[in-house]
Amino acid sequence: MEARLRDIREVLRKSASEEARASFRKFVPTSVMVYGVRLPIINELARQHRAGGFDLAVALWRSGAFEEQLLAAKILGFAARYDPERAIALVCELSRDVTDWAVCDTLGMQSVKSIAAKSEDKIVETARQLAKSSLMWQRRLSIVLLTHLAKEPSQIAEILSILKPLRLEKEHYIKKAIAWIDKDLG
Repeated sequence: MEARLRDIREVLRKSASEEARASFRKFVPTSVMVYGVRLPIINELARQHRAGGFDLAVALWRSGAFEEQLLAAKILGFAARYDPERAIALVCELSRDVTDWAVCDTLGMQSVKSIAAKSEDKIVETARQLAKSSLMWQRRLSIVLLTHLAKEPSQIAEILSILKPLRLEKEHYIKKAIAWIDKDLG
């Protein structure tokens, strides 16, 4: 595990550029500890290291670095197929550390994408729980998770029920997520 982490971090350091760092700072202003690595490189690292599973995802996440958290969420998506319940529980646990919309949305979209169709009830339950959180990024994550189910007629009433109190939010990033899911629901 340690060798894999060193290899990943070496690639991230070597691939970093000031231009990419500035771009992330502009479009993801609340991101922290940014290397400045473009997404195609992160996607390639995810493919190369998907066998690292849950343990690698957690180790990367705990670094707190923007690109490592994106990578962790993507690797978690590969591991989710083998233990959907663990993956969803881990999404909840990791979400306490989210500091920006990009990591939030990657965690909500890519970490559960492979299991969303088979884990609808668990995703709805998780979204309902996160929607009540005092943490703004967890509330946004609840909406992002529900986008997986927005085209499922059997889930629409449940989704609308979860969204109802969130529609009163003044937070910019919550309002943006509401607009996103409303398009999907429309």
